[in-house]
Amino acid sequence: MTAYNRQQYIAEAIESVLASSYKNFELIIVDDGSWDKTVEIAKKYESKDSRVKVFVNEQNLGDYPNRNNAASFALGKYIKYLDSDDLIYAHALHVMVDAMEKFPEAGYGLSSIGDSKCPFPCCISAHESYIEHFGGYGHFDRAPGSSIIKKAAFEKVLGFSGKRMIGDNELWFKLSRYFSLVKLPRDLVWDRVHSGQESKTDYAKEYEKLRQIVLTEALSHPDCPLSQIETEKIKIKIRRQAIKQKLKKWL
Repeated sequence: MTAYNRQQYIAEAIESVLASSYKNFELIIVDDGSWDKTVEIAKKYESKDSRVKVFVNEQNLGDYPNRNNAASFALGKYIKYLDSDDLIYAHALHVMVDAMEKFPEAGYGLSSIGDSKCPFPCCISAHESYIEHFGGYGHFDRAPGSSIIKKAAFEKVLGFSGKRMIGDNELWFKLSRYFSLVKLPRDLVWDRVHSGQESKTDYAKEYEKLRQIVLTEALSHPDCPLSQIETEKIKIKIRRQAIKQKLKKWL
C-alpha cells in the first residue's frame, strides 16, 4: 500500500486488509512524503499488529517508483497492491492466492471479464492473453488493485518502468511476454472515486497519448508473443479505431 496525503481514507483501507479471511500476509505501507496525518494513522495500526510495517520515504518518489519501492520490502511469494484510498473485500486475498496456487506456471493474475470457455479461475498463455486483450477483453487495461503478482515474475521484468499514470498498463504487457495469466473474478476490490485522484488532474488528458506509446513499444518488442501477421492485423485494427474516434469528434 503506497500512500501520499491519504489521512481521510487510509484507516479504512488498512482495516479492510486486516479483516481479510486469509491471514498469512504482511501489509507493507510506504508513505511518499505526506504532510498530513497519513503516517501517524498508519503507525497506530503498526503498533497493534505485527503484520503491518510502515516505511517513510526520505523524498517523494512518485506513484510507480514508490510501488517498486514497496515491493522491494516484500518477503512473500506474491505481491498484492491496494491503493490507500480503496478497500479490499474480506474474501479477496483467499480467492487470489488460491487461484495462483492452482497454476504454478502463471506469473500473475488479473480480474477479468467472464467468458463461456472456462469458469474462474482459469489460466491462459502469454500468447492468448495478448490475443484476448485486443479481442475485446481489455486485460491490460486493469489497475494495479485488480492484480496479484508473483514476486519472482515482478522482479524478472524489473517491476514498473516509472512511467506516470500508464505504468500498470505497461507492466501487464511486460509480464505477458514471458508468463501465463490467471483470469480472476471482478469486484474483489472496491475502487473509491474522489477529486484528489490523479485521473482528475490535467495530466490525465495525456493518457491516450501515453497509451499509444505503450502499445507501440509492446507490439514492436522482440519478445512480443504475437506472430508478425497477428501484430500487423492488430495494428490495422488500432488504426481503424483511432480513425473512428477522430470522426466522432468531428461529427
